[in-house]
Parts: sequence; structure tokens; C-alpha cells
Amino acid sequence: METSRNHIDPASGRLGVLMVGLGAVASTFVAGVELIRHGLAEPVGSLSQMGTIRLGGRAPLVRDVVPLAGIDQLVFGAWDPVADTAYDAAVRCGVLDRLTHIEPIAGELKGIEPMPAAFDQNYVRRLDGPNVKPGGSKRDLADALRSDIRDFRAAHSCDRLVVICCASTEILLEPCPAHEDLDALEAAIDANDASLPPSMLYAYAALREGVPFINGAPNLTIDVPAMVELAQAAGVPIAGKDFKSGQTLVKTVLAPMLKARMLGLRGWYSTNILGNRDGEVLDDPGSFRTKEQTKLGVLHDILQPGLYPQLYGDVHHKVRIDYYLPRGDSKESWDNIDIFGWLGYPMQIKVDFLARDSILAAPLALDLVLFTDLAQRAGLAGVQEWLSFYFKNPQRAPGAHAEHGLFTQWATLEDTLRRLMGEEPRP
Repeated sequence: METSRNHIDPASGRLGVLMVGLGAVASTFVAGVELIRHGLAEPVGSLSQMGTIRLGGRAPLVRDVVPLAGIDQLVFGAWDPVADTAYDAAVRCGVLDRLTHIEPIAGELKGIEPMPAAFDQNYVRRLDGPNVKPGGSKRDLADALRSDIRDFRAAHSCDRLVVICCASTEILLEPCPAHEDLDALEAAIDANDASLPPSMLYAYAALREGVPFINGAPNLTIDVPAMVELAQAAGVPIAGKDFKSGQTLVKTVLAPMLKARMLGLRGWYSTNILGNRDGEVLDDPGSFRTKEQTKLGVLHDILQPGLYPQLYGDVHHKVRIDYYLPRGDSKESWDNIDIFGWLGYPMQIKVDFLARDSILAAPLALDLVLFTDLAQRAGLAGVQEWLSFYFKNPQRAPGAHAEHGLFTQWATLEDTLRRLMGEEPRP
């Protein structure tokens, strides 16, 4: 993360929020913001709105002392291969109570109609829809997305924009030569290289337009050298990847506890059932492998088996996700944790988390939009490691250590806000 100036530009004017995907997470995010600004709900789960920060001998609300954009300044737009408005999506996804949390803001939700998506079913096999951009080259699609961004900015008189990816999980792609630097990326776009999925085209378009990009999906997208180079050259922040909303949130609390107490771990079995569109997409093995990768890396990085081979050198870590339609967005996750203590005696921890996936993810989206806009106004370009608190598999600068422990991530976020406010980090 690089800083180019010492002041923070004011959060004046309208902040456009362009969402890649208008499914359960995005529609719940938008509906929540609309309800909050109508005085019909509280921003529960949002650190930017309800959290405090220690400054000297006081602890004011973050939003009272950090110059964040207000939620009244947000203007929403989206791309999605399904043509449903935000209202239709919220009703179809079934996350929110229709009478209590959808109908009171129906007009606002119906006004958000998704733009045609840059979509290719080869990368998300269990999803389809008619609201897609006409077939063309990857360069044509990237140019069309850039045009969408410029048109949205003009049509809604936005002073600034942020693009946030709330889209479905693409098949697993590994970094390759096309991702190594910006010249290679440009050549790959012109060559219609298959190593560039649609999510990368969205990120490329945003960064070329000088717009920050947040990757809430587990896809590779911006986690390659070429995108980091482009973000730094354009002077814009990027952050990702994969919202840390449920089971992995719990995992990044419990694993540091085991390590702090030097308790051993023999195995950690994690399984999930969910019946929303995300679950249907993850029923495809190609997409599941992408999600599995972000979930599996957490324990290794937290527990550091190389330093503690007797405790963590032979851990059996298994992750499963099963599509189960009746559950809808109300995901249930189970964790069976086999640990051992003094003299090697075995013990177990079991966790049953009956969660609501989109309810947990929506406030993360709000915080990330506001904090990333803050980073842009503060001149922070490139990878924003300080936002790792919000991600399963945090993107980091080359050579930097991956920090997954939730409370260490929280302290880093707060210290960054303190520095931006001219305060010393906590001792």
C-alpha cells in the first residue's frame, strides 16, 4: 500500500456504488442501506457505522471522527446476467421479509435495473441468463464496461465511484504468464486469452477508469501482479478476496485461540449446506475448488506448522459445501475440531452455526465501500492490506505475510484509521 499525499480529500458529493452481481448479497446490501437511511433499521454488523475507535482517552464512533462518506451519499448500480431489478432480486432470493423490509422501499429497489453483464458460462457453469452483452472479443467487453462506468457516473452525477464484486464463484484459475505484468495483460485481452475470466474484465475496466475495485468473491480477479501494477499506475486502491462472513469468521477466532494456548490440532472438518444461488453455483466442482482454496489456506497461515510441527504439522483439514435447496440463504455450517492437550490427551470442539449468508455479508460490503473510498481520497494506492479484516483470503503485497487472525486484523484496521487521523498507533 503506497501513499501519495498526506491529506484526505473531503467526502463531498455523490458516491456511486457499482456492483458486479445483483443477487442475494447485493440486493440485501442495497435494501439495508435504503432502510437505514429511511430510519427503518439500524446498521447492525457495520464497523463503520456502529463501531468505536480509541482516540486518546475517548472512544467516539468511527463515523463521527473518520471522514467517511455518509450512506445518504450512496447511489447504486449493477451488472447481472439476470434482468431482475433489485426489488425482484430481493423478493426472489428470499433473504428479507417482504412486508417489513422490501415493500417499504419498493420504489428505490425497482429503480435499480442491472446493466447487461459481461458473462461467460464457461467460467460459471451453473448460472445463465439473458441479460448479457453481445458476443464479442474480450477487448470489446472491457471497452463496453468502461463505457458503462462513464455513463453511470454522468447519469447519476457521481463525484466518485467504487466497484464491488458480489458475483458468483468462477472456476479455479491459476496465475499464468498473461497475469505477470500490465503489458502481458493487455496482450492477453487483445488475444482473447481464456485465462482472463469476466471478473478480470470488470476489474480492468474499473482500474482503467480510475475507480477502486473490491473483490468480495473468491475469484483470482485482482490477485495477480498485472492488476496490482495497474492499480498502482492508476493511483487507486484494490482489496480482496472473498467476504469473511460465516464459518471462516469463526475459524479465524478459534484457531488463534488454540495457537495462543499451545493446544495441538489433529483435524478440522468443516461442512456447509445452503440453498441460494451461491450454493447452486458451488455445486459445480470447478467453482467449488475456487472457494475451497480460500477456505483451506486459513489454518496453515494462522497456525504456522513450520514453527510448531509437534502441534500442527499433521493436521487433516477438510472443507465441504453442499447445495440443499430448502435451506435457501439460511446456511448451516458444522465444524468438528479434534484437538489435544497436556500429555497428548484428545478433546473436541463442535460448532453449529445457523447463519444467514447475505445478512452477514451485507454490512461488510457497506464498510468496504466506505473504507475503500476513504483510501482513494487519502491517496492510498494498490493493495489495501489493512482491510484484511473483511476477507477469507486477504490479498497482500508481494512478500508480505498473510494475516488471518481476526483480532490482529481488527487492530491493523483501527491503527490505519488512527494514522490517517494523525494519531499514534496503539502501543
